[in-house]
Amino acid sequence: MVRQALAEAKHTYNSVDAIAVTQGPGLAGALLVGISYAKALAFALDKPLIAVNHLEGHIHAVLLEERQKGNHELQFPLLALVVSGGHTHLYLAAKKGDSWTYENIGHTRDDAAGEAFDKVAKLLGLGYPGGPAIDRLAPHGDARAVKFPAAQIKHRDRRGRNDGKVVELDSDRPRFDFSYSGIKTSILRYVETHEMQVSVEARRRALANMAKPRLEDYLSTCDKLTLDLVASFQRAIVEDLVAKTLAAARAYDVATLFVSGGVAANQELRQTFEREGAKQGLPVYFPSRPLSTDNAAMIAAAAYPKFLLKNFAAMDFSAEASLPLR
Repeated sequence: MVRQALAEAKHTYNSVDAIAVTQGPGLAGALLVGISYAKALAFALDKPLIAVNHLEGHIHAVLLEERQKGNHELQFPLLALVVSGGHTHLYLAAKKGDSWTYENIGHTRDDAAGEAFDKVAKLLGLGYPGGPAIDRLAPHGDARAVKFPAAQIKHRDRRGRNDGKVVELDSDRPRFDFSYSGIKTSILRYVETHEMQVSVEARRRALANMAKPRLEDYLSTCDKLTLDLVASFQRAIVEDLVAKTLAAARAYDVATLFVSGGVAANQELRQTFEREGAKQGLPVYFPSRPLSTDNAAMIAAAAYPKFLLKNFAAMDFSAEASLPLR
């Protein structure tokens, strides 16, 4: 894969200036595969090694393409929503010289938004990954047919210290947290109470025999009840993401909004953010769809400021599954 990427970019191992790799957050096993290979490559080529936070990569996916478009004058303060299968985070981003700093002002308490999409799609027999299938099917249903209550977060986010004491985070700063496990449970109860299990299993069997189902294939297996449920689910998720993100933007008086991560490829999410952001006078930037999902270009983009600062990693660093972004 690396040889092919270098060939298509018209580069060689020796023509690159440094090797960048994701240190975390993520699944430790997957992270270690990349780190082990990057360390070996950097050692063999005598190139500097740069450790990158995966979440920062998603933010720099937007920056990379905006610079390619010639947009070098982004306004600060900048708020970034990173929303994917494993993450739903809000960060205030600041640039000081060539370095970037981040302050987390919100995150999911349970399931990430993308995880909810995938689990609901699996529950409805739509396969994996579920986000793209739901995105394609939602316009064919009634998004107001099923009412889902908004998640009620009744206490502040808490974390335990090593001494066993529980403390509140950022007690003097407003936070905007998310929760999506409840809506997943609501979908399960809806399927049970409306006796949809038989149609779900029939759909699962039909789609399992197709390598790449087309929209027509999905539609042929979905009745109106299913389409309305899918559309209502997507509407509820999108409205919650947009409402909380724009509330955070008002609270912190931000000038620019980034929306990145795999869920940023969702068509309804993009349209809603653009429409509601315009009402608020807030410019909203997305990466292109190929750079919304996990990719190596965003890791290289996030590594570049570190390269300029010669912020290189020691060869003994390891994967950090819960690596914070600061």
